[in-house]
Amino acid sequence: QVQLVESGGGLVQAGGSLRLSCVASGRTFSSYTMGWFRQGPGKEREFVAQISRGAGTTRYADSVKGRFTISRDNAKNTVYLQMNSLKPEDTAVYYCAGDRNWPVTPGPASYDYWGQGTQVTVSS
Repeated sequence: QVQLVESGGGLVQAGGSLRLSCVASGRTFSSYTMGWFRQGPGKEREFVAQISRGAGTTRYADSVKGRFTISRDNAKNTVYLQMNSLKPEDTAVYYCAGDRNWPVTPGPASYDYWGQGTQVTVSS
């Protein structure tokens, strides 16, 4: 079982920023596509961003393009999500996830490994 642990969530004002981190166990982190998902109250888990093994390719949900940036440091087994210009609708539990493949359709079912989530709350 691959262990993923998120951190960096918290409470921020609208327009503020947060940086989420996800640390993965194991020595094969660089072999995995990594992604971020979120789930707001009463909503389904939705795709936020994903990044390829070598960080050469990224993809974002339209709702976060231009505001969020996904990155990774394979030497640290860590993937990041920099969130700027936060909006109240960004409030959700954020999950990091990994998969051996590059999900062409980046839905939750495309990822095999998941963290426990970290809460992000944006006040208006």
